[in-house]
Amino acid sequence: MLLTLLAMLVMAPANALAMHPEAAHEWSDLEKATLRSLWLGSLQPLPPDPSNKYADNERAIKLGKELFFDSRLSGNKKVSCATCHRTDMFFTDNLPLAHGMGITGRRSMPLAGTGHSPWLFWDGRKDSLWSQALGPLESPVEHGISRTMSVHILRDYYSEKYEAVFGRMPAFPDEEFPDIARPADDYPAAQAAWEQIPPDKQDMINKVYSDMGKAIGAYVRRIQHTESSFDRYVAAILKGDKAAAVKHLNPEQAMGLRLFIGKAACTNCHNGPLLTNNSFHNVGLSDGDDGRAEGISKVRADRFNCTGPYSDAGKKDCSELRFMDTDASRYKGAFKTPSLRNASQRPPYMHAGQLATIKEVLEHYNKAARKKGVSKELAHGELSGEEMHQIEEFLKTLDGKVIAP
Repeated sequence: MLLTLLAMLVMAPANALAMHPEAAHEWSDLEKATLRSLWLGSLQPLPPDPSNKYADNERAIKLGKELFFDSRLSGNKKVSCATCHRTDMFFTDNLPLAHGMGITGRRSMPLAGTGHSPWLFWDGRKDSLWSQALGPLESPVEHGISRTMSVHILRDYYSEKYEAVFGRMPAFPDEEFPDIARPADDYPAAQAAWEQIPPDKQDMINKVYSDMGKAIGAYVRRIQHTESSFDRYVAAILKGDKAAAVKHLNPEQAMGLRLFIGKAACTNCHNGPLLTNNSFHNVGLSDGDDGRAEGISKVRADRFNCTGPYSDAGKKDCSELRFMDTDASRYKGAFKTPSLRNASQRPPYMHAGQLATIKEVLEHYNKAARKKGVSKELAHGELSGEEMHQIEEFLKTLDGKVIAP
């Protein structure tokens, strides 16, 4: 009888669900293994970050938290990391494009769980959380300051806390280290000011600047997801307790889950406990943005990457960077797969907020695989409107709290 019901679900899910709603909660051993792989209970402990020896230092975490919320680290004293990564919005925002000192060209990515990711930003142009924290500080449309101004702020307001973690802070006389100084293709005066600083002093500035990033990275690393209705459902299914399971997903949501791991093939890209493969795919919405194709050269050239002079990694570390796929032609218009946890609460969607609702996203993916250049993983089995609705209902069960130190 059970096999008959399951066959009905595959061939005619809507009718089978109407006739036998309990069958939506029946799973084969193979399906249970897939559910286990998506379960937050399967998430491994945070991996070590060999490039940041302070990644799990409690004092560094506390300092990083203060820096994360400090709007003095901006040109107008109004922008902090938390401006685009809001605690009330799962450490992202609700805007199509991020707003700092100006307007960026992409959405703010959510930060929860990024301590498990080898690549940061939509294009993967950074390979660590500490290096990722540094980029926005010098971006004219984000924080809009320089690395010299950053270290002056660190000196003026955080000297004691800095030295408790990183050791003695060097002297940074204002007349020798002008606030605007930074490597800057976009700002000749800042570049000229930077070039006037002797190389050994530039190195000193870069060291303290990287320490600032390592503190912020240590804090962001601890921003984590908590269990959702889906996780409680899977835990009950794995225990064989269907009576408990049905309290967490209704039949329609369970059908959406079945489609998610089956016909719709969503797990091609959204897999693992964080529901992301942390890879890059062309989804047919590049709009002239080359995405990962440019990110490859940027992360390789970055002086703050895992193999750079300010990294704490050893020669045998940094395997992700050392063995990365450098064929940019394979990644033109490709962007990082975001986690689907809390996705229903994080509109708009895609790398530049092009799609306003989950429904629009599902409709796009249902058609995107037919477009030239789109990643082959996007084939979703020609879903009906009802099936897409069921998947949308399932995605709501991935909502849970996000916690931070």
